[in-house]
Amino acid sequence: MTDKIKIADLPDFDITEHLDNDQAIAKYLTIVLEEDDPAAFADALGRIARARGMTQIAKASGLTRDALYKTLRPNASPRFDTIVKVCRALGVKLHAQVA
Repeated sequence: MTDKIKIADLPDFDITEHLDNDQAIAKYLTIVLEEDDPAAFADALGRIARARGMTQIAKASGLTRDALYKTLRPNASPRFDTIVKVCRALGVKLHAQVA
């Protein structure tokens, strides 16, 4: 007989542990963008910023840490110029392609 695993016994999954290189970050953002959910995209940027170091991203983007946390939380609706600043600080570019 096989032992059953309880969901409560599973470790929490933390995507930030897997965002350790530029390729992983780009792939993650691409997947999230395909969801067509601006709040999920803001949350994904926040997760990446935490993986890279929120203080470092805040300095590189010209935003405060508090502003980043507030702007990149789940269910946030950040302005496009903020998204651009954060993407630039993360070293990623957004591009359009035919749907």
